[in-house]
Amino acid sequence: MTYRYQDVLIENGDLVLDAGRNPILIQDRAVIAQDIKHAILESNLAVDLIAERSPSLKADIRTKLELLVEEDKRLVPGTVRLEEPQEGVIYVFAATIDFGDLSLSVDVEMKRA
Repeated sequence: MTYRYQDVLIENGDLVLDAGRNPILIQDRAVIAQDIKHAILESNLAVDLIAERSPSLKADIRTKLELLVEEDKRLVPGTVRLEEPQEGVIYVFAATIDFGDLSLSVDVEMKRA
């Protein structure tokens, strides 16, 4: 089978290996989801969203997150939706152009002082 996109699976910042110590490969929709998750984490907007208490500033950060995700050319424009069901978790829903609907979660740990 041929894939349009292929990458290695990364979880918690580490390469995931199979029983034979070979990298686990992901394809197409999973690659897009992983790229979006990494873009969100690298932007630090998820941490800002969770740390913010002002409803208006949270809305601004949520808009920035949506715009960041919308930049991915593999997604259908206007289909990105974010949900924050509990503190520290952000769900992203969108439609890809070629691979159907996409959903992913971003878990953010806040270090308490």
